[in-house]
Amino acid sequence: MQYYPERVLLPPLTTINQAIERAFREHGEGRVQMPAKVYVYFEKGDFRTMPAYLPALGIAGVKIVNVHPENPKIDLPTVMALTVILDPETGMPEAVLNATLLTDLRTGAAGAVAAKYLIPKRAVTLGVIGSGRQAVAQVNAIAEILEIEEMRVWSRTPANADRFGTLFDTISCTQASIERTCDADLLVTTTPSRRPLVRAEWVHEGTHINAIGADAPGKEELDPALLTRARVFVDDMEQAVHSGEVNVPISAGFYTADEIAGTLGEVVCGRKRRKTREEVTVFDSTGLAVQDLAIAALVMEAGEGTELKFP
Repeated sequence: MQYYPERVLLPPLTTINQAIERAFREHGEGRVQMPAKVYVYFEKGDFRTMPAYLPALGIAGVKIVNVHPENPKIDLPTVMALTVILDPETGMPEAVLNATLLTDLRTGAAGAVAAKYLIPKRAVTLGVIGSGRQAVAQVNAIAEILEIEEMRVWSRTPANADRFGTLFDTISCTQASIERTCDADLLVTTTPSRRPLVRAEWVHEGTHINAIGADAPGKEELDPALLTRARVFVDDMEQAVHSGEVNVPISAGFYTADEIAGTLGEVVCGRKRRKTREEVTVFDSTGLAVQDLAIAALVMEAGEGTELKFP
């Protein structure tokens, strides 16, 4: 068994995007085993366990990941993760990976895959709500597949928005009001909000939204009226209804699971798609365990780990 630290040799973002796209295709074709996440709640956060088996790569395992939104106040990441890989043939543990950075990268790649298939143009104005690690990961992954002509960012803390804009050498970024930020071809939301931040009237026709922040019961970033107006795609139906952007509107009776257009895997497989250039589309991301296996496979192929004796 080997241990892979966080700062292993990472493959290029394009390679990560492609690996995550293949994982969504396998999910869309029904060729994976992936129970829904299990949550354990604390006063200031939670942790989740995420098991899966991806036969196409011959890899199985489980990720344990926490979400503690107040951690940055004590100089810790909001999200930290550990992935354990098992041999499907014997059950022998094969590797343990520090998956904190990998979680950022695979979630960013999911946003890039959604953008690839659901945005009707290749050159875009990008709006970013939130300015943390996942916002950075989204922009970097999306920049591999789209030309970002202009980027606007909004954060509750203006200093964080200013810092965010300095992280990208080749993308023009300005701090803007939340309403102005929402006036974009592609809108990315990455906050842990428990009340809607994005109002339906701020989003124009043809916009695609990557709704990333709502990943637990009670979280929501989008006005429920925006969901009823839009064509909504989720990463996994069971997880989204329980803990995605749609979870609060469904619980409150403002939206139903039957209104969900399909999964991103079905879009990648060609069975579902954007219908018109004018409609608003939403990708509701909760994070899939098969994404974690896909990026783990890349790291295990490319990087040298530290041997750990087992059993």
